[in-house]
Amino acid sequence: MSEEEFVDVATVRDLLLDAQKRRGELSYEQTMALQHAEWAASGQGHPTGNLKTESKVFKELYEELMKNEKLIQYPEIAAKIAELCPMSVADIRVVIASKRIAMDTSEIEALIDTIKQHVL
Repeated sequence: MSEEEFVDVATVRDLLLDAQKRRGELSYEQTMALQHAEWAASGQGHPTGNLKTESKVFKELYEELMKNEKLIQYPEIAAKIAELCPMSVADIRVVIASKRIAMDTSEIEALIDTIKQHVL
């Protein structure tokens, strides 16, 4: 069984730029993915409009979120939180709702504190 690896949009952007440099061109789908990754990694994809994606920050935040007893079962949710860096209780509730993860407000506020420690 292979283990999944989660990456941020900045890593996707860098991988696609490398592929473009090596091959000279990208497929239509790859070009669209590159445009989206460039937009999202620039910070314009974040609700605050100024939170740029950095691979190092993503990895450190993801590892920290995976220490949470409720998120450890859902690495894909921890990765989504690390990528989006939601800064409100409501925004985190939206992300964890897909897996019906039960967290009270104080637990979510602790996640927000963790996010703020890594991105601000």
